This record gives sequence, C-alpha cells and structure tokens, in this order.
Amino acid sequence: MSGYRLHDAAALLAALVAPFLTALALVPFRGDLSSTNAALILVVAVVAVAAVGTRTAGAVAALSAAAWFDFFLTVPYQRFTITGREDVGTAVLLLVVGLIVSQLSVRARRLRTTVTTGAAQMASLQGTVRLAEDGRSPEAVVEYVRRELVGLLGLRGCRFEYGTLMGGLPRLEHDGGLWLRRPDRITEYADWPDGETELRVVGGGHYYGRYLLDPLPGPPPPEQNRLVAVALAAQAGSALDTAGLAHPG
Repeated sequence: MSGYRLHDAAALLAALVAPFLTALALVPFRGDLSSTNAALILVVAVVAVAAVGTRTAGAVAALSAAAWFDFFLTVPYQRFTITGREDVGTAVLLLVVGLIVSQLSVRARRLRTTVTTGAAQMASLQGTVRLAEDGRSPEAVVEYVRRELVGLLGLRGCRFEYGTLMGGLPRLEHDGGLWLRRPDRITEYADWPDGETELRVVGGGHYYGRYLLDPLPGPPPPEQNRLVAVALAAQAGSALDTAGLAHPG
C-alpha cells in the first residue's frame, strides 16, 4: 500500500512541476510561438502526467498548465492576468481540453490494465487444463495452482494441506468473499484477516484438502482475481478426483 501512496504523491508532484517546466522552457520562444501552439505543447505535458498518474493528477496537471500558460506565455507576462480576448479563449480551451484528455488517458490506461490482467488470469486457467490434458499427476496440478495463487492474490506464501478441516480458519468462498463461519457467529472481512485463510479444494463432491493462504496485510485483490483463484482450486480438485485419490469421509 505504501508503494501506491508513493506513486500517487509522485504523480501529483509531476502534475504541478511538469506544466511549469514546460511553460518555462517556452518563454524564450513566446514572441514567435502562437498561443495555440503553446497551448498544444502544454496539453502534451498534461497527457504525459495523466498517462502515468491518477485521475486527480491529470486534473491538477490541466489546472497547472492553464495557470502557467497565463503567467508565462500571455501578455502581461509574469502576472496571472490575461488582456487579450483570444488568449482568454485559448487558456479556457487549454483547461477544458487538458481535463478531457487527461481523463481519457487515465481511462485508457485502466482499460489496458484490465485487459492485461484478464489475459494473465486466462493463462493461469489454461495452464491447469493443459497439465490435466497432458496426463500430469494431480500433485503437479496442485503445485501449479499453488504457485499461481501466490501471484494472483499477492500472497506472502501458500501451502496445500491434504484432508483436514481443523482450525476453523477464515475462508475464501466461492463468491470471492472472505468469511469466518462459526456455530454462534458469521464474520465477513473487508481486509485479509490475520493469519492464514483457507481455500478449500473439492472435486466430484468430495473434499480433498485446502490451500492455506498467507496474505500480506491490507485489502484483498479485486473480486475477479479471487473468483479466478476459486476456479483454480476447483480445477485442482477435479484433477485429484479424476485420479481417484482417497478422500476423507
């Protein structure tokens, strides 16, 4: 989580500094450079910030670009005042276009991340299917799924335990939720609970074991990742059941 906060802080700093440095670099050329061209160059700076930053950083970059365009590139210089009607219109358009482009850039980046994540998740599922089709042992499938769960859920560690239901641990359920079920109380978790969380492995209606997840503190990964984790565990259970291994009970 600290890495995300550091990234957000760096993006906000870039949103303030990048338009300022860009406008400052254009000062020697402001006599020969039209207001429209200067504004377009500043839009590039806004897009660059939005491409690596957050939605907030993109908005701040657009505001910063409009302010420094006014200060450095319109008459009277070095004052936050615009006297020319065309310059006023250009400054307003710079702000509006900067806001729109920054939001579109952030949305495009998130879409690209979603597509990439979905492809990685599909590759994990296909990997277990290939192992089963190639006649690999169920233990190989179990181990493959264990490794995939570590990356998919961002775990500190993960181990598989055959045929025991001891401990009353919190559980990653089929709906992707985190629950602790006891006779007298049912608890739902918004963050990873302390200690290990179990992900049960069932095949052909039989319980074979469970993955014991050792997560990092904080919120769990997106629901889609958790649902894929449940699907991977189900494939491990199917491999164990197909092999005809003994099951408890």
